[in-house]
Amino acid sequence: MLKAGFRFITLPRFERYLGVEHEGFVVLIDTAHGQLKPFGQAGYLIGDGIGMLVERPTGRSFVWHNQSVPATPELLAAYELFRREVDHLLQEE
Repeated sequence: MLKAGFRFITLPRFERYLGVEHEGFVVLIDTAHGQLKPFGQAGYLIGDGIGMLVERPTGRSFVWHNQSVPATPELLAAYELFRREVDHLLQEE
């Protein structure tokens, strides 16, 4: 994963899991039982948390507690690419 431009991070609220980040997007990885599997949904790094993609009356946003980042078409495309790349890299492991 590191060779693909990803970096490992630790999020204080999720210390049990390995965080994998690339261009602001992050997913938690469960390393139990000697396997690498995503834990939960990928999201956007906001402060010390992971903003989840939600649908609101005003449009889609990545939301972490009271903070949000509008999900622009460019951000959504990058999010989908991140998710596909993570899935591909985890299948190779």
